[in-house]
Amino acid sequence: MPSMSITIERTATAILFNGQKIQVEQLGIRLPFARKPADLDDMSTSGSDIVYITETRTMTPEEFDAFASNMLASRDWLAGKGGHAGLGRLCVEIHAPGRPYLYVDPSGSNYGRYVARLG
Repeated sequence: MPSMSITIERTATAILFNGQKIQVEQLGIRLPFARKPADLDDMSTSGSDIVYITETRTMTPEEFDAFASNMLASRDWLAGKGGHAGLGRLCVEIHAPGRPYLYVDPSGSNYGRYVARLG
């Protein structure tokens, strides 16, 4: 796979979510999210949302490929995270060398309920 080199502006900001102020990074572009994609080939999307990054998870290419080939599998590190905040989604950013960036909003679940791809 070719190397993914993406530079998108990010802005540190605070948003109100469930009555609490949380620190996030807002991605400089909106992205379309797929609902419950099984894998990267199942990324049918509609609309676009603001992306609020709550954390970044760096993976090896092998870990990324395992995640991306079965995004509906339960993963402890996604449990209870994400959610819809105004016009945006609280996301875990996932990245690995040579792979696209993924923005995952599990919306309180422990799998990739809503996923956007960049690259």
